[in-house]
Amino acid sequence: MNTPLIEGCVDSYASAMAAAAAGADRLELCANLAIGGTTPSPALFKQVQRDCNVPINVLIRPRFGDFLYSRPEMEEMCTEIRAFRSLGANGVVIGALTPEGDLDTEKMRRLMDCAGEMEVTLHRAFDMTRDPLEALEAAVSLGCRTILTSGQAAGAPAGLEVLKTLRTRAAGRIDIMAGCGVKKENIRLLYQGAGITSFHTTGRGAPLDSGMVYRKTGVSMGLPSLSEYEVWRTDPEEFRACAEIVHGLGKPE
Repeated sequence: MNTPLIEGCVDSYASAMAAAAAGADRLELCANLAIGGTTPSPALFKQVQRDCNVPINVLIRPRFGDFLYSRPEMEEMCTEIRAFRSLGANGVVIGALTPEGDLDTEKMRRLMDCAGEMEVTLHRAFDMTRDPLEALEAAVSLGCRTILTSGQAAGAPAGLEVLKTLRTRAAGRIDIMAGCGVKKENIRLLYQGAGITSFHTTGRGAPLDSGMVYRKTGVSMGLPSLSEYEVWRTDPEEFRACAEIVHGLGKPE
């Protein structure tokens, strides 16, 4: 688990291809990154799987918001996990909490049973738990391969001390992967300050301007704070710079 790894967080074919070509060791494929990510379509998965040879883990999240899931939502997620398993996904990225802010081990076991032999990453539901060390032990006991976390902070650099504690407590039993706000400027900080060697990033640069010539004002299809005429994608140069740093960690400079 100490081998440096960079995972591209992508929600489109274009971003997936850019991250794979720029050195991603693995992809987390999702949809709707603007709201934190939701489950991608099987059609998108099959396109990405067809055209790149990077292992693909799939985010399983039915909606925006909390991680307290109803019976129908659990049924939906189980069905999705089985579907992506049958399509050949490398792994799934999941998480479920109790109302009290603990990892819901009963629901997690149900989801993991559906995953079978696939790798399982506990996503940033972990960052919303009451006690991160207790949640860490629960994830280990469940058999999760990885915890994706910002150290329960607004961004991974701000969660540096918690990330350090988590990695020490994990003691190689589970991989602690830093995510949220990971950029080329702070990868070495996270490595030197917390011993983190696994990183999760969109590698996103400045938004691309839409090709629309006619632009309707005063109408929004989603969150009013987001422009309908900006396209967010992985920047291959930004991602490549991150990948080169990650892959060089621990080597003489």
